[in-house]
Amino acid sequence: QVRLVESGGGLVQAGESLRLSCAASFGTLSRYAIAWFRQAPGKERQFLAVISTSGSTTNYADSVKDRFTISRDNAQNTVYLQMNSLKPEDTAVYYCAAGLGIWTSLTSRNAFNYWGQGTQVTVSS
Repeated sequence: QVRLVESGGGLVQAGESLRLSCAASFGTLSRYAIAWFRQAPGKERQFLAVISTSGSTTNYADSVKDRFTISRDNAQNTVYLQMNSLKPEDTAVYYCAAGLGIWTSLTSRNAFNYWGQGTQVTVSS
């Protein structure tokens, strides 16, 4: 079992950057593949990126792969999402999630057992 806590959200202007963090307040993050999702008002929760347990393999949604980078520091029990060139359409609540499923399943929210509470990112134009 693991308990996830996101941080780093906030209000930024278009074109700026943010780095989100996902830390484990309970449990060991290194046992899990970790993904980032986001959900805007009135929309479905959207997969953004996932990283393997070791950090050697990543996968991104096409919509963010040129702007977002997922990384992890298992010694710090933390996963990061670096977001560059932010756009107003990136405004959403961002969630991290931990899963143990097979790699090819880890773009679906159903593959993840544990979720954080979310952090709000707002990008103004």
